[in-house]
Amino acid sequence: MNYRKYIYCVLLLTAFSIQAHAQDATDALRYSYLSPMGTARSIGFGSALGSIGGDFTSLSVNPAGIGIYRTSEFTITPSIRFNSTQGSYMNNTETDNNVRFNFNNIGMVFTNAAKGQRYDRSDWKSYSFGIGMTRLADFNRDYSYSGQNSGANSSSYSELFALNATTTGDVSSGNTLGGRAYNAYLIDYDSASSQFLTRVPYKAGITQTHTVSERGGVNEVVFSFGGNYKEKLMLGATLGVPVINYTRNSTVTETALNPTANFTGYSYNEQLSTRGTGIDLKLGAIYKATDNVRLGVAIHTPTYYSLHDEYQYTLNNTGYTPVQSDPGTYDYSLVTPWRAILSATVIASKQGFITADYEFVNYSSAQFILGGNDKDYQRQINSDITNAYQPTSIFRIGGELKLTSFFMLRAGVGYYGSPYQSQFDNNNRIDISGGVGLHFDHMFVDFAYQHIQYTNPDQFYALYYTNATIIENAYIKNSLNTVAVTVGFKM
Repeated sequence: MNYRKYIYCVLLLTAFSIQAHAQDATDALRYSYLSPMGTARSIGFGSALGSIGGDFTSLSVNPAGIGIYRTSEFTITPSIRFNSTQGSYMNNTETDNNVRFNFNNIGMVFTNAAKGQRYDRSDWKSYSFGIGMTRLADFNRDYSYSGQNSGANSSSYSELFALNATTTGDVSSGNTLGGRAYNAYLIDYDSASSQFLTRVPYKAGITQTHTVSERGGVNEVVFSFGGNYKEKLMLGATLGVPVINYTRNSTVTETALNPTANFTGYSYNEQLSTRGTGIDLKLGAIYKATDNVRLGVAIHTPTYYSLHDEYQYTLNNTGYTPVQSDPGTYDYSLVTPWRAILSATVIASKQGFITADYEFVNYSSAQFILGGNDKDYQRQINSDITNAYQPTSIFRIGGELKLTSFFMLRAGVGYYGSPYQSQFDNNNRIDISGGVGLHFDHMFVDFAYQHIQYTNPDQFYALYYTNATIIENAYIKNSLNTVAVTVGFKM
């Protein structure tokens, strides 16, 4: 199934429902598409943490990294993200910018390292326990696009409202798509065709605008334990409690190029807030093949999320009283995919290191678990996920060069393969990063910069009926830039 067909299925289900559901395959991808955004040190070398260890962010990548610690450590990482998006639609481009402040990381590692005769007698050279928070996803983004839709192949978002009213026959409730449109005088019943039709004169041409503001992220609270066995094998486990906080404000506006007595323009606004908490387990090992080579492996179980949605919709047809739905809520669960990570590090004595990670994740395996009366919708939306997404590979590589006893340079790059099955949606992502570190006996300060770039298609509506018009895609070019500073103390 290609992306267009997948969109058809999702929007068909949405249009035919009474809007009790805000879930779709896009939500499953959003909460599964993760990348570590922790300390400035880890960002500096591309977050390739699978076998280097000794950094708090490694607790969310390969928890065996906690076995590298020899002293207790506290870290905190504030960051600023500068986002720029370009939305292209119907040969028109619009730019949006957004600046947000976050905390990427705050954490403490408590280490008990053997010394002296105890070190000689003990096979386990150290034990460590870590607790704190690492940011795994950032949803902060504004984007918009606008263009003129006219001619023989023109269409209107409002046709979704008419289709819903015709299919359900329910226009008495303001909580259905058709009901809201009928009460706002945006659609009428046509007795000749026995169906509802839009009052928008889209064949004469309309200007369409879609504006979206997204906020929030995924912050994982970690409880980690691990140790160092005979200076050869590091083992670790992390109990993760990721917390989702997501809000979206989306507005569709359609304005007539040639206004009539019956229609000038309308806007349709959707507001969604999702909150939830999950639980997962991460297991990992790092093996010192030689003094200069480390090999790592880690497995992340699926995350089981319990989620709560709050939503509301408003339709404002110019010249008529706005129609607003009652606030709605919905509780459900989501299970995200397994993840597996293989990694290797080459250490050049005390001069620095080069490290690389390979991560595999099957985005098509994410699954929603809905309430007892929604099993048909659950089966359909999980089928959409399976048909829309695919297994993919992630590569991260980076290095650190120690110029003096206290000053380091870092650089890294990441490649995130497209999660979409269709080649039409080439959503490969490239991360480029760099940084510097100042490390002293009991304190360190790290600085990092990361640039993320990718382009994603966005088809904000589709029409599902015989000979339906194929809606032109918009394309969102994302340029995301993060500056992070970590301050740490060794104890």
